[in-house]
Amino acid sequence: MAKIVTLESSEFHPGEQAMQHLLRIPQRHNPTHHDLPTPLAYRVAQSPLVAFGALDQQGRPWATVWGGEAGFCQPVAQDVLGVRATADARYDPVLQGLLAVDGEKGGSGRQIVDDAVVKPEGGRLMAGLSIDLATRDRVKIAGRMVVGTATRTEPGLADLQLAMRVEESLGNCPKYLNKKHITPHIPKPHLASEEGGAGVPLLPQAALDLVAKADLFFIASKHGAHSMDVNHRGGAPGFVRVLRNEHDEGRGVALVYPEFSGNRLYQTLGNLHTDPLAGLVIPDFDTGDVLYVTGRATVLVGAKAAACMPRAKLAVRVDVEEARFVRDGLAFRGAVVDYSPYNPVVRRLATENEDLGAVPSSEGVATATLVRRERLTPTISRYTFTLGRQDQDGKGGGRKRLRAWRPGHHVTLDFAEELDMGYSHMRDDDPQSLNDDFVRTFTVSRPIDPEDVASDGFIREGAEPEFEITVRRHGPATRLLERWNTRVPLAIPVLGFGGAEGFALAKGQEGVVRVFVAAGVGITPLMAQAAGVLAADSGGQGGGLRVLWSLKGEDLPLAVDVLGRTRGLGSVTKLFVTGEAAGVGDEDAMIAAIRGLGAEVLERRMGAGDVLAEGEKGRRKFYACAGPDMTKILLKWTEGEEVAYESFEY
Repeated sequence: MAKIVTLESSEFHPGEQAMQHLLRIPQRHNPTHHDLPTPLAYRVAQSPLVAFGALDQQGRPWATVWGGEAGFCQPVAQDVLGVRATADARYDPVLQGLLAVDGEKGGSGRQIVDDAVVKPEGGRLMAGLSIDLATRDRVKIAGRMVVGTATRTEPGLADLQLAMRVEESLGNCPKYLNKKHITPHIPKPHLASEEGGAGVPLLPQAALDLVAKADLFFIASKHGAHSMDVNHRGGAPGFVRVLRNEHDEGRGVALVYPEFSGNRLYQTLGNLHTDPLAGLVIPDFDTGDVLYVTGRATVLVGAKAAACMPRAKLAVRVDVEEARFVRDGLAFRGAVVDYSPYNPVVRRLATENEDLGAVPSSEGVATATLVRRERLTPTISRYTFTLGRQDQDGKGGGRKRLRAWRPGHHVTLDFAEELDMGYSHMRDDDPQSLNDDFVRTFTVSRPIDPEDVASDGFIREGAEPEFEITVRRHGPATRLLERWNTRVPLAIPVLGFGGAEGFALAKGQEGVVRVFVAAGVGITPLMAQAAGVLAADSGGQGGGLRVLWSLKGEDLPLAVDVLGRTRGLGSVTKLFVTGEAAGVGDEDAMIAAIRGLGAEVLERRMGAGDVLAEGEKGRRKFYACAGPDMTKILLKWTEGEEVAYESFEY
């Protein structure tokens, strides 16, 4: 499910503004909430893991991960989260930062004292990121710990309770999150770190192995004494690189990771721009081992990024000041279910690449070859691709198998080979491309032929199925598709197919009306699902489908095409048309054709009354697929009801 669209805005702080200006990001409102809205609080409570960040006595940020089961962190009052968790009482730097107290005179410094109630005046700065890796859902929270306590239990462990007053929150998109099944575990932590000369931190081989296989870490940063931020960074295993791990001349440890294209708020990088301290936690989901580091972060942009990590346009180097590698230090395990289709290829450091020309630009599991283009409106076209043979698995035998897409799923395509011209300091014709990975996701608008699907749900060996996308021209990727000479082959790497399970309409409950609300090309998730949904409804397996579709007059040919392709879809559709149908034909004839297909045509804007008139509250579910402004309005209209929605923001 896509991210929550927020209902108020605030200003970005100077560091965020500086990063947005540096990367030529258009001005926009800050979507961060200054409270914890109920929908976000619910999502936090449903998450089995929360990464938390806090400061140590030197003001350095650290990060950790707690949890194992949903519900350990949940709302206990308005804008207040309660946390009950088991954690490492000896080496977890966040637990120490939040709940350690000064020891008695002559004691060994700050430590966890059983049942001591810690209630710092004004609260203690902290932040978090709830994360459900089964659904790729995450919510950022920031605020202050108002009270907390811990009781030591088994050796090295403590049961902690704390209350966090949430002052900021934001729902995030699922990009670069690899699906995992999380289960609880009782840890038995022991420290396995080492230091070089003069206290320089060094990583043991086991910690280096952890970094080499990591596909996710969490990073904590701060904006002075005002606020903190915790977020995740994810990618293919090995996306974090070790720049150095040396005794010589006190050089110590440095890590580098690429910054991939995201929501472009630059909250983490904005913090690092003005306050270059960062805390990272890298968990091993297989063993429960964990690497904690804190150090100074340097944001590398453009030529500096490419010099360190070729073909990266934006990267971060962390020079580690302190590191703790703890064996079996986490209260959970995680089994990989599926990797994100957004993950770019692992980018090696310049010091690792002997032959940069041999570095692949894509790790696509298949190839999509453009075979047909059909222009439906002046700005909307349908593109048909043939899915080609999969790449070798790189191990000398067999091929990677590709799971077949299901109705409502999307395809992720990598256009970098065609569009990425490498780093340039200025590109006035397309400034946003300076931070563009050219990975694009489109909803597949036609179901796969069942003959092309094997019994285990993967695409049958030897099959080359066709898939369609119906998209509006916007940006370099769709411009390329629109202008390409189809007599010349165009092969695009496919990173994978996927989609939010909550947006699958075919899983309707008997007696529950499904109301699909779309704007423009937001109808595409329904296009591949409609036939199956209508068939299920006619067989008594659902409560009925209602479609409310808002469309500009110039896009009327799209409505004629979509409703004409699926028998019975028109009879459950209300079409709201605004604007003139200039340059696309006879408007009256098109409206007559649409009505002839059974649809009701209303030449006005959609209103709250139209949406709420469909079905009965408590016996209906809304599905929304629209731009952020309309989605925001729909969420207001349907407050308190079940709503699944797709976002165009990632």
